[in-house]
Amino acid sequence: MNQAYLFNNGTNVQSHRMLGAFPAQSPEGDKGYRFAVWAPHARSVSVVGDFNFWNDSANPLRAYGATGIWTGFVPDAREWERYKYSIEAADGRRLLKADPFARHAETRPGTASILYDCIDDYQWEDASHMEARAKDTFDGPLNIYEIHLGSWRRYPDGNVYSYREMAMQLVDYLVDMGYNAVEFMPLSEYPLDASWGYQVTGYFAATSRYGTPADLKFLVDQLHKAGIKVIFDLVLSHFPKDAFGLAQFDGEPLFEHPDTRMGEHPEWGTLIFNYGLHEVVSFLLSVIWFWIDEFHADGLRLDAVTSMLYLNYARDNAVKNVYGGDDNIDAVHFLRRANYMVKEHFPGVMMIAEESTAWPNITRDTGEGGLGFSHKWNMGWMNDTLRYMKRDYYARGEKHDLVTFSLTYAFSEKFVLPFSHDEVVHGKGSLLGRMPGDYWRQFASLRTLFMYQYGHPGAKLNFMGNEMAPYLEWRFYEELEWFMLQYEKHARMKTFVRRLNHLYLSESALWEVDNSWDGFHWLIVDDSANSVFAFTRNGVDEDNLILAVLNMTPATFAEYRVPVEKAGRYTLLLNSDSTEFGGSGYIEEKQEVRTYETMVEDGDLVLEIALPPLCGLYFRYEPIEDKNNTND
Repeated sequence: MNQAYLFNNGTNVQSHRMLGAFPAQSPEGDKGYRFAVWAPHARSVSVVGDFNFWNDSANPLRAYGATGIWTGFVPDAREWERYKYSIEAADGRRLLKADPFARHAETRPGTASILYDCIDDYQWEDASHMEARAKDTFDGPLNIYEIHLGSWRRYPDGNVYSYREMAMQLVDYLVDMGYNAVEFMPLSEYPLDASWGYQVTGYFAATSRYGTPADLKFLVDQLHKAGIKVIFDLVLSHFPKDAFGLAQFDGEPLFEHPDTRMGEHPEWGTLIFNYGLHEVVSFLLSVIWFWIDEFHADGLRLDAVTSMLYLNYARDNAVKNVYGGDDNIDAVHFLRRANYMVKEHFPGVMMIAEESTAWPNITRDTGEGGLGFSHKWNMGWMNDTLRYMKRDYYARGEKHDLVTFSLTYAFSEKFVLPFSHDEVVHGKGSLLGRMPGDYWRQFASLRTLFMYQYGHPGAKLNFMGNEMAPYLEWRFYEELEWFMLQYEKHARMKTFVRRLNHLYLSESALWEVDNSWDGFHWLIVDDSANSVFAFTRNGVDEDNLILAVLNMTPATFAEYRVPVEKAGRYTLLLNSDSTEFGGSGYIEEKQEVRTYETMVEDGDLVLEIALPPLCGLYFRYEPIEDKNNTND
């Protein structure tokens, strides 16, 4: 079927193979590039670039019927040359626009597109990973390391590493630290460093800051060969107003909604896609297909989904849909189509929503009335947890419910528990800086926070640097404060996080039953006087059980009684108060582990433990064989 027809009808999910610039050959045998661009309101379009000295009369394009697409062949164009489209608007203005479908682009401050031969530009070596991915049912552990590539590490002179230079050191770091997935903040081309990649101008172009598209594929390939899943952030909710980009692309609103009440983000100063226009839907579906297909993404995290779902997000005007409601029906329909497409064509690929409201059924199948995402960031858990942890220790008991409330909805969606980049910028400070008290208490409280996160149902996500507890909030223009690891407290925090990560991956009770009450049992939920919590995480096997006890204040308890459900031995697996991690060593003795056995008190099973200050304890359960019970 005609690809342009499908594009015009919103069903061309691979429109990036039709539109853009591709190596080609004329009937006469001349080699060059074929160009195709969608500009339905234009009077005329030509392609300008290094190959024609930026002469807008040298290579005019011709209209392809009534499709709004303009096409043409330039015999002298060669790979790596710069180009743009010169568009004559209906009112006679001349606009110079980058190619919306370009595969490569100039590094800022340049704004031109770059000719790139994307056919067989990289030979993948991750076949075994891709085969296993297709069978993934999202039931295993998911421990995500969120990274901004330009500020993870830099050279001493401030220059950034390339994709290839970053590959092996990032792979080695993730494997050593116990992360089994990495989430890259947006790597689609963007002009403004301070946007961190969230204001995109090149949706099909991996940012040239770090190299070529083939270089990024090399990075993904190395991660895959090490068993690391790769998640890319995509921004399909808005785009910037830069004159060379998508804004008023052919002189009139095209990619953006023509009604400014629904087409502009007053909060961000950006434009909103017109999800009701067929060609825009084809464009956005193709973006999703492109990153999964050509860059072997194991997951996509869609940014700012909340702003897509609601017509009146961050604005006062009361725009209503045809039913009188606040839902953006076109955006909802697009998201369902996108998630259904991924599930049908790319089984095992995660679709993760950053969504902060109580919109129902985000992760339920589209056939059951849901949006069809595989995961949703649990923003409510994150906000409540950090509000609780910021409170001084004597006052935490007054807000005990900030910890317990999340379990009332923990199984309503398939959640990711995020401590992301958004929590360590804009004056919020680092996670360590949010903890009250002196340095010792801050570090102890942060370790306890991580013990709570990893014990709570849901996949885990931490922003780069959280593992070494920096004092300062994240700054995109310089590398992380790796020098802090020369100081004992920070080095021991990193050691603790490494131990916690690997324990999470190896102990299936912490993730095997992550979406029902069968996998989580409260044991102590109402001790607000002492700010102590206890619960179990349970695997499929009834004896596969981890007991977690959290003490959220600096108080110590020589004999704290925990009611338990199963008689047996409880062996200490991880103690965040260990001196190895910078803790007080309150319960440490010469032996490496400590084992407790249940006792009966007033007819109930009880575990009597020594409870250190500001700590989390994980115990592994082991049944004790009844010696009086013999089988003949």
